[in-house]
Amino acid sequence: MRVLPCADSGLLVELAGLDEVRALHAALEAAPPAGVLDLVPAARTLLLVLDPALADPAEVERAVRTAEPADVSQGSGELLRVPVVYDGADLAEVAALTGLTEREVVTEHTGTEWTVAFGGFAPGFGYLTGGSPKLEVPRRAESRTRVPAGSVGLAGTFSGIYPRSSPGGWQLIGHTDLVLWQVDRDPPALLRPGVRVRFVEAE
Repeated sequence: MRVLPCADSGLLVELAGLDEVRALHAALEAAPPAGVLDLVPAARTLLLVLDPALADPAEVERAVRTAEPADVSQGSGELLRVPVVYDGADLAEVAALTGLTEREVVTEHTGTEWTVAFGGFAPGFGYLTGGSPKLEVPRRAESRTRVPAGSVGLAGTFSGIYPRSSPGGWQLIGHTDLVLWQVDRDPPALLRPGVRVRFVEAE
């Protein structure tokens, strides 16, 4: 673990990998140190945004280093069911890459519970982890200039849903009509770190 100052009022914690980030994030979210305004997880880092008037960076760092990592193996966050029509442009390619049939790809994607590990790329985009290892596929060799909002994709060990139309290079296996990001909703994002996700095949 490395703890580094970040900008004017933050600490950036560098960790070995995503499992360690998730465990520390869950522990600090359950019992945040005094003066911590926000926790922002990523693939190998956890950013702590501090209130300069309330937080003592040295005390916060001490709390981070002594925090008991939480057990996130079972998942305890809110459960979100996401209806998906599995008609993605890359479904056949994913089947070929994994050695599965298209129907088996759908079965694997809906058969396990995913968890939002962190957000990024665009407001409302969540990197979902914990799915079937049989679905690990590379990103497309060439990104698309426009991926429609609601597109459900795979890349590496992650699954994700595009919250709005944007360029993207994930392998697309389906789409959902769920609105993932809405500024006048509280909270605006449905896919927040710790939220559990169940994909359900829609008619």
